[in-house]
Amino acid sequence: MRYRITHTTEYNYPEMVGLSYNEARLLPRHCTHQRLISATLKLNPLAADYRVREDFFGNQIAYFSIQQAHQKFAVTATSEVELLDKPVLPGFAQALSWETVGAMLIGQYTPEFLEARQFILDSPYITATPQLAAYAQPSFVPGRPLIAAVNDLMQRIHEDFTFDPHFTDVATPLATVLQHKRGVCQDFAHLAIACIRSQGLAARYISGYIETLPPPGKVKLVGTDASHAWFAIYLPAYGWIDFDPTNNQLPGNQHITVAWGRDYGDVTPLKGVVFGGQQHQLKVSVEVECLESCSH
Repeated sequence: MRYRITHTTEYNYPEMVGLSYNEARLLPRHCTHQRLISATLKLNPLAADYRVREDFFGNQIAYFSIQQAHQKFAVTATSEVELLDKPVLPGFAQALSWETVGAMLIGQYTPEFLEARQFILDSPYITATPQLAAYAQPSFVPGRPLIAAVNDLMQRIHEDFTFDPHFTDVATPLATVLQHKRGVCQDFAHLAIACIRSQGLAARYISGYIETLPPPGKVKLVGTDASHAWFAIYLPAYGWIDFDPTNNQLPGNQHITVAWGRDYGDVTPLKGVVFGGQQHQLKVSVEVECLESCSH
C-alpha cells in the first residue's frame, strides 16, 4: 500500500512578524511496517537556515528560521510512504498475561527492555492518577493476556467517550476528559496510555495520518483528511503493537506513522517562537492519497 500525504499549515498575522524560529515533525519515519520513499518541506517565505536531524526517539525534526518580515507563513510537507505487512504475532506472545509483562519490564535489563521502560513513567501530558487506574481496572483482570486487556480497554474508550472537536484543547487535563467523557483522538490516546501505565506497563503516543474514505457514492474532497493520534504497547519477544481507540481498531494499511514519543509534547507537528505578529489565524489542510495497491 503506497500513499502520498500533503500537509499544509498556514499562519496569517494581523501585523508583521520580524523573525521566527521553528521546528517541524511532519516528515514520516522509517519503521518495521513503513518505508519512507520521499519527504520534503516547502516553506513560504523561504528559510534563512534549514537542517534535519533525528530526536531522542528517532523522529525526524526539521529546524528552520524565517528572518524576513512577513504576515503570512506556510509550511507544506509532501511525503510518499509504503506500508508493509506487520509481522505475525506469535501464539506464545498473545498468551502473555499483563502481570507477566509488567514483571518482565521491571526485571529484565536488556537494551530492548530498558528502552521500553521509559514509557512506563509519567510524562508532561500524562499522569497515571488513581482515578485513571480505577477506570482501567475492569480491563486488567488477573491473569488476562495483555493483548486482550488492552483490546478491551480500547473498546471501552470507544464506547464510553464521545468524539467532540470543540470540547478540549492541548492543555485540557485528562481528569476533565475522564469526567465529561468527551474529546478527540489525542485525548483518547493520552487516556489509554495513562490507564496502561497505571498498571505498570509501557505505552507510547503515536502521531500520523489516517486516510478518510467518503460515504458510498460520494467523491472525496481534497483536504478532508486529518492528522491522527493513537498509541502502542510493548509486548516482549514481538515489539510494539498499535491500537486506535478513536476508531476501535488495530491500525493496519490506512495508518501512516509520522512520530512517536511519551505524549503529544514529544511529537508536536509544528512549534516555534515568533517575534511580532500578534494573535494569528491558523488553517490546516491534509490530503492522504492512495497511489497503488488499494482495495477501496
